[in-house]
Amino acid sequence: MKIGELARQTGLTTSKLRFYERIGLLKTVDRRSNGYRTYPPQAELILGLITMAQRAGFTLDEIRTLLPADLKHWDHDALMNALTRKIADIEALQARLAQSKTHLLRLVTDIQARPDDMDCAANAHRVLTNVLMEPPENLDVTPDDVRLLDSTDRRLSVSRRRSKKAVSP
Repeated sequence: MKIGELARQTGLTTSKLRFYERIGLLKTVDRRSNGYRTYPPQAELILGLITMAQRAGFTLDEIRTLLPADLKHWDHDALMNALTRKIADIEALQARLAQSKTHLLRLVTDIQARPDDMDCAANAHRVLTNVLMEPPENLDVTPDDVRLLDSTDRRLSVSRRRSKKAVSP
C-alpha cells in the first residue's frame, strides 16, 4: 500500500509516516524503483499500536524499544515491565496533580475570601503571604509533569479535531 493510502486509513499525515520510518518505528517499508514507499498490511496495525501507546503516555523512544521487528515475536517480560512502570508513573502523576488541584482550590478560596474593606493589591499581598507560609511539599508538580500533561492534552486536542472533521460533511 502506498503512503497516501496508509495515511488515509490511519488518519496520520504522510510526514508523520515518513518520520516514523526515519526513527525506526516503521521498519518494513519497501521502496519501488520509482522511489515510492510501499507498506505491508501490518503497517496499519503497527501505527495503531504507536498511536495507542502515545495516548497512554509512552514516548516514541519507549515505543521503539518495545515494538518488535516482527509482531509475532513480542518480549513478554519487557512489555509487562514497561506497562507496569507506566501505570506506576501515571498513578504518581495523578497523586501530584491531586495535590496541585487541592492547592489551587485553596488558593481560589483564599482569593475569594477577600474582606470587603480590602483592595485588590492588599488582598494579593495577603494571599501571597499565606502561600509562602505553606510547606513546599504541597507544591509537588515537576516540570516533567507539566510537559507530559501538555503533550497529552495536545494529542487529545488534535485527535478531537480529527474526529470533528470526520463527522463534518
